[in-house]
Amino acid sequence: MPFQKIQSERLSTAVVRQIELLILRGILRPAERLPSERELSERLGVSRPSLRDAVAELQEQGLLTTRAGAGIYVAEVLGNAFSPALVKLFSTHDEAVFDYLAFRRDMEGLAGERAARLGSDSDLKVVQAIFDKMVAAHKSRSSDEEARLDAQFHMAIIEAGHNVVMLHMMRSMFDLLREGVFYNRKIMFHQRTTREAILNQHRTINEALQARDPAGTRAAIEAHLSYVERALADQMRAEKHETIARQRLAQELGEG
Repeated sequence: MPFQKIQSERLSTAVVRQIELLILRGILRPAERLPSERELSERLGVSRPSLRDAVAELQEQGLLTTRAGAGIYVAEVLGNAFSPALVKLFSTHDEAVFDYLAFRRDMEGLAGERAARLGSDSDLKVVQAIFDKMVAAHKSRSSDEEARLDAQFHMAIIEAGHNVVMLHMMRSMFDLLREGVFYNRKIMFHQRTTREAILNQHRTINEALQARDPAGTRAAIEAHLSYVERALADQMRAEKHETIARQRLAQELGEG
């Protein structure tokens, strides 16, 4: 018969499962430092030996890493999503920028739709809190902070969709964006008209999400990313035109 005696789960195994789920659900993030051994054992209600066994197992899985004298950290598991060669290829071809935006438009539109249907009240409060910070950053003309909050806003919506595969895939994509692999998002916030438009687009997204309107949320996200695509295309075109204009000016002034 396919039955076995029920065995009580070791405490270290229960700790492993809990930390695995926290990483899987994106609550514990790559490079995040865990509490000290003493504090963590108290929070989990287990002995230090049981905790050490769990940490050792998670290290073997590649989910945790220790730094001498600094503590235990969540491993940079997202760094392996794209090979270095592919990341370099992305960064040297403009075609990748627009494919990236098209991919985001499709995936984030779906994530927004899911968030409006499946997100908890707390999920929506997180998005609202981030949007409120965006408004404050806009008023203080902090373009760097606006750029940071922009990414945080979009990731909060993805998190509210409660699809762990999508969450980790998109977090990996946003890490490349943050590193400037696809484009420098800060440029988008330097022009006053662009900053106003982007804030208003995020307001429309947030209002549709808070109203739990799946179709409206998806449409607002898609419209926003289409705007970003056009703005970047215009920027690239303007840079190309400026290069040509400078060549003409140099020729006219006899410097060529």
